Amino acid sequence: MPFKTIIEPFRIKAVEPIRRTTWDERAAALAEAGYNLFLLKAEDVLIDLLTDSGTGAMSAQQWAGMMVGDESYAGARSFFRFEAAVQEITSFRHIIPTHQGRAAERILFGSVVKTGDIVPNNTHFDTTRANVEFRDARALDIPVAESRDPQHIHPFKGNIDLDLLEQTLADHPGRVPLSMITVTNNSGGGQPVSMANIRAASEICRRHGVPLLLDACRFAENAWFIKLREDGYADKTPLEIAQEMFSYADGCTMSAKKDGMANIGGFLALNDDGWAQQCKNLLILTEGFPTYGGLAGYDLEAIAVGLKEALDEDYLRYRIRSVEYLGEVCLHNDIPIVLPTGGHALYIDAKSMLPEIPWKQYPAWALSLALYQEGGVRSVPIDSVMFGRQPDGSEKPAANELVRLAFPRRVYTQSHVDYLAEVLIYVNEMRDSIRGVRMIYEPPVLRHFTARFAPIGMDESG
Repeated sequence: MPFKTIIEPFRIKAVEPIRRTTWDERAAALAEAGYNLFLLKAEDVLIDLLTDSGTGAMSAQQWAGMMVGDESYAGARSFFRFEAAVQEITSFRHIIPTHQGRAAERILFGSVVKTGDIVPNNTHFDTTRANVEFRDARALDIPVAESRDPQHIHPFKGNIDLDLLEQTLADHPGRVPLSMITVTNNSGGGQPVSMANIRAASEICRRHGVPLLLDACRFAENAWFIKLREDGYADKTPLEIAQEMFSYADGCTMSAKKDGMANIGGFLALNDDGWAQQCKNLLILTEGFPTYGGLAGYDLEAIAVGLKEALDEDYLRYRIRSVEYLGEVCLHNDIPIVLPTGGHALYIDAKSMLPEIPWKQYPAWALSLALYQEGGVRSVPIDSVMFGRQPDGSEKPAANELVRLAFPRRVYTQSHVDYLAEVLIYVNEMRDSIRGVRMIYEPPVLRHFTARFAPIGMDESG
């Protein structure tokens, strides 16, 4: 067709009002929350881009499916619909439902990882890393070198470094129970992983007798990038591409709150019978019976539908283009971002935008506070607060200081994106007035969720 505008591929049947706040109200909300956007009340946020996890809008088909949910404790028909939907995409033998992705991680690592082990990944996300380290094991990030430069253009900056993977497995025989690849690479800027990279990593792992698992939270978005950017896949459907991706792996962890298009849920999928039995035993202890895994039957129905909707080409085209559009606005206005733009989120390069703020004053955290203070936009820093503290208690700077603007699925429209662009431009223009922050309280694990801060120059009492 001759028309270039990519419209939202849905009609809106229900709306939820959002409340506007004043600058002074937002300042008071920040102070009460200890300058931690996680601790804000959601009603005080105008546009909430904290995460795309479980925050999307479900479809009419998903809501309809929930009405026929079978709430039987064991062997519910909803589980078998869910299992069939997952197996159509992944072909894994054992499908183990969990209440969300981090539960799948905890059960997997709790079953097969022991003290002193090493788990390589392109880049572990926060809960993945925390669950590995909770086992007194090492979460080893080995992304490709191109990922270290946010402005470097590369079609698959999410790739795992194959040479380092080979070296790690060769140098530590018996100490690597599994390797992982996160698709797309969330902590690396939402960047995709190529099919060639997944295939080569699989060959390396199998040569060393090490299982390869995918962190598959955004498998559909990764499949779409492969279709757009990798030779030989332009004529394949996202489903066909996803099926090939999973064919190179021995299992996966999945938060269905992302590309499952649901508000809650996840799963662990495995081929190994022994691992599956160990994981099911632990699942029963903490999550529930293996045919519900901590979920209601209606949740299983919603995920079964959502997994297929996430692979719809019109939806993927619209979603990826929305982020790309915002990225183009940022580039036009000299706002430094991670390039190329990723799938679920736009990542602002706070280190480049605020070069005068040292990493120990957390420039990405400070920038995220400014976006909320000035425009009511909630984001999340992927930075030295999240990744700076080491297992031995020491501190070092994260590889990048990024602010992630994660787009909930099917929630915001073009006018919201245009408003967001105005906020970004305004904050960039007043960036010289942004102050760093210092941490005045931190919990022992996953500190970014509940730590409290004070702006530099403000005493602890505020």
